[in-house]
Amino acid sequence: MDGGLSGIKPAADEIQKICDTVQSEVEDETNKTYSEFKATEYRQQIVEGVFYLIKVHVGGSDFLHIYVFQSPHLEDKVEIILKRVEQHKDEDPLDPIRPYH
Repeated sequence: MDGGLSGIKPAADEIQKICDTVQSEVEDETNKTYSEFKATEYRQQIVEGVFYLIKVHVGGSDFLHIYVFQSPHLEDKVEIILKRVEQHKDEDPLDPIRPYH
C-alpha cells in the first residue's frame, strides 16, 4: 500500500548498504571525497518501490541528506537511484514534514 513518509528511524545495515551503493555518485555530485559516510537515520515512503530520505554523517558536524529511490524487485534485481543530495546539514533530526518530489 502506498503512503506518506514514515517517521524517523535509526539507520541499520540495510540503509548503510544503500548509502555505500550511491557514495561515489554523491561524491561526484558534491565534488568532494568523504572518508566518513555513515547513515544515521532515515525516513521511507512506499511508492512503486521505496523512496528513502537518509541522513548521512560525513565528518565533524557536517551531514548530508540524500534522496534515494529503490525500484521494485524485478527478476531478483534491485535498482538504486540517487535522486538528490542536500549538503551542509546539521545534527537536527530529519524534517518530519518534508515530502518527496
